[in-house]
Amino acid sequence: MAVRLMKESVLRSHPNDDECQDLKARYQRIRSETEALCAPLEVEDYGVQPIVEASPPKWHLAHTNWFFETFLLKPFVPTYQSFDRRFEYLFNSYYEGVGDRYPRAARGLMSRPTVDEVYRYRSFIDETMIASFTQPMNRYEWIERTILGLQHEQQHQELIITDLKANFGRNPLHPTYSESTDLPSQSESEELGFLSFTGGKTEYGVDWGGEFCFDNETPRGTTWLAPHMLATRLVTNAEYLEFIEDDGYRRPELWLSDGWSARQQGEWIAPEYWRREDANWIEYTLYGDRNVDPFSPVTHVSYYEADAYARWRGCRLPTEFEWEAAARDYALSPETSTRMTWHPNKHDTNDLSQMFGVCWQWMRTPYMPYPGFKPLPGTLGEYNGKFMSNQMVLRGSSCATPPGHARISYRNFFYPQDRWQFTGIRLARDID
Repeated sequence: MAVRLMKESVLRSHPNDDECQDLKARYQRIRSETEALCAPLEVEDYGVQPIVEASPPKWHLAHTNWFFETFLLKPFVPTYQSFDRRFEYLFNSYYEGVGDRYPRAARGLMSRPTVDEVYRYRSFIDETMIASFTQPMNRYEWIERTILGLQHEQQHQELIITDLKANFGRNPLHPTYSESTDLPSQSESEELGFLSFTGGKTEYGVDWGGEFCFDNETPRGTTWLAPHMLATRLVTNAEYLEFIEDDGYRRPELWLSDGWSARQQGEWIAPEYWRREDANWIEYTLYGDRNVDPFSPVTHVSYYEADAYARWRGCRLPTEFEWEAAARDYALSPETSTRMTWHPNKHDTNDLSQMFGVCWQWMRTPYMPYPGFKPLPGTLGEYNGKFMSNQMVLRGSSCATPPGHARISYRNFFYPQDRWQFTGIRLARDID
């Protein structure tokens, strides 16, 4: 995810020491937050890979380290000596420009390096990074790449939580991640309403400069929206249960062809982490098993399930441009999400509630480049552009998204069959 983060006037100046000190403090905070997420784990938890898409915590800890080593320390610090050159191969994710990489599906097969060695690797990189903030170099480019590395680390903070849930949720013991007795509970939801929009010309995306953005959010453009409506909140578990009880998972007319095949192959009968016990639906959460809360937003559904549910309701999913225009004018700021939690439970009383900090929301928009999109040259340009095929856009953020990481223009993306993320449903309708 390439980055431009300062206004043009700043590009011509030299970042001062205060800016570098602030960034150093931010670096130390975010890196320590990553390790704090792993504090509840036992050593046996660090190496498990439950599905191909979900990596072990040990791999996330090492890969985020590899990112700083590869894109900052090696190119900018002439005296830098690698902690272990073999890690260049083990912890490369998908950067072809860097070299060969260990197969993704086999990340859970590595008993070595040990967890202790990975933490020593992190300490080594942290010491070298902190010392490098005061060394002479191209200071602006150093700041630019460090901020990118921290945003990348926050993405992996969220993945540590969702990937760990994929592990624990498939374990017959259903272990808990958090021992909190104050489990999130949603009070009775307001009736699902719709907010009308007249449509017309609207802007989307951002231009380089100003606040941080990834390259797939650029360039800023304009599009035309037809009149439409967006649901005022996310779909709840109770509303989704009506779909289940109406044989929604057994009615092929509601499903896209690929979705019906995925449903059959996966033997889906409910969202991920739901199971039926006698007359009750039980949902696994990182707080442990609990009865499905009827008023909480439904989560861990694929794009195919979201689309089938919308058809069943006589609705559709929003486009990403409808969502972004509405979020800009009606939603609370993404900064209202002040902490990570381990299950969706937030409900606000804004005109459009639950836009941020609850569930990523599936858009009907394929993940493709905006007109005029240009990734940065070189290996960092691989971050986003090469994935613009066969995936769908998600907007907003989830309960596991780190504070300060969400923004209105953020474009997340996953394959339509993916269910292990905190993904939910916001409905839309056309206005004839």
